[in-house]
Formats: sequence, structure tokens, C-alpha cells
Amino acid sequence: MSEKIVVKPYGDDQKSKKEEVAQMFDNISGRYDFLNHFLSLGIDKLWRKKAVKMLQEIQPKRILDIATGTGDFALESLKMSPTEVVGIDISEGMLAKGREKMVKRKVDHIISMRLGDSENLPFENNYFDALTVGFGVRNFQNLEIGLAEMLRVVRPNGKLLILEFSKPKKFPVKQSFNFYSKYIIPLLGKTISKDARAYTYLPESVAVFPEGKDFETILEKLGYKNVRATLVSGGIATIYSGTK
Repeated sequence: MSEKIVVKPYGDDQKSKKEEVAQMFDNISGRYDFLNHFLSLGIDKLWRKKAVKMLQEIQPKRILDIATGTGDFALESLKMSPTEVVGIDISEGMLAKGREKMVKRKVDHIISMRLGDSENLPFENNYFDALTVGFGVRNFQNLEIGLAEMLRVVRPNGKLLILEFSKPKKFPVKQSFNFYSKYIIPLLGKTISKDARAYTYLPESVAVFPEGKDFETILEKLGYKNVRATLVSGGIATIYSGTK
């Protein structure tokens, strides 16, 4: 059996992947929102809209957003008129920016931003109606532990949506995305965020992530039901959905 490849932002032997990911997002939190939308040409907003539409059939009232960052997914979920949205992240720097956004938009009474670990969620079993995570599971230190925790806190018949980068397979999207992610994103990310590794880590972590059928198999093994994968933008990203 081949050894699992672990990609970390800075490659420091003294730190865990979890610690390095938190450090990375703290480092880039000041420019994260701008870079996120700029580097994706704003397409990431469309992906979140599509994902949230997939939740509307169950009209969730309590929603958990894992790896919330500055809360973009949490904000998008307000279209479903939930009573409570919790965003959780391991980066205090990102959460601080997110809290500013919630106060500015006067939604901090609905959306709370909490520091927490996806592998040890501070919530009781079956608490949430739905769960979202955007570009976060790729950063988990222990993927299966994190995915199992996500399932634990969602109620029976509740829905989970995972939006994650994938590797396009068809010409010309494959060639264009490979060039853009390998050369353009690291260059612009380094120039604007001043963190040379953060945006080099992105394509490296996408390259080793078990996408598509491999990821669906992991979800099903952990007990996710009705698992489906929906490609967006020619396979640049995938929305995985499942129920408990």
C-alpha cells in the first residue's frame, strides 16, 4: 500500500498540517477576500449560489459552515432564511475579518463566527439541519475524522454539501486551468498577499486530494447516503452532496 502524501503549506517538521493551515490563513486573512474573488474571476460566488440552491429542498433552519473563513458561504445561506448559522474555522485571523463583515451587514444576530477544530466539533449530535464546507476538507489533517464529525452533528435526513477544487479532465479547460493554477495563481498570490507559499500550496493540495469517485467512496464508507458529485465550470470544482 502506497504511503499517503501529506502536503503542508510551509513544510515545517515541527508543526502539524493543522497548525500550518491556521498559520497560513492568519497570514493572508487581510487580503483573502480580495484574492479569492480576483483569482477565481468571481466564479466562486456562482459555485456557492449553486450549492445553496441544492439545500433549499429541505429548508434548513440551523446551518453549520465548516472552514468558514470570512463567512462567504454562511452569508450565501441566508437566502434560505435560517434562524441560526454557525461558521467555524481554525484561523482567528479569518474569523476576525468575518465578524467585521457580519456586523457591517447587520446579520451578526443570525451568523456567529467561532474558533474551532473540524475534527472535534463543539456541538451535540444531530444539532444542525444542514452543513456546508467550501474549499476546506482539502486542508483537513485527518480527512476521515473531519468528515465523520461533520456527519455526527447533522440530524437524520439532514444534508451536507462539500464544495472543493478538482482537476478538470477535458480540453481546453484542463490545460488552461493547469497553467493558471501552477503559474498565475502563485505569482499573483505571492505579490498581493506577501505569502510566497500560501498560493503555491493551493495547486499542490488539489493535486493530491482524492477527488471524484475516490472521494465519493470515502463518504459512503463513513455512512453518507445519496452521495452525488456535481461538476461546475468544466470540472474546476465539484459540489459533493450527501444526506445522513
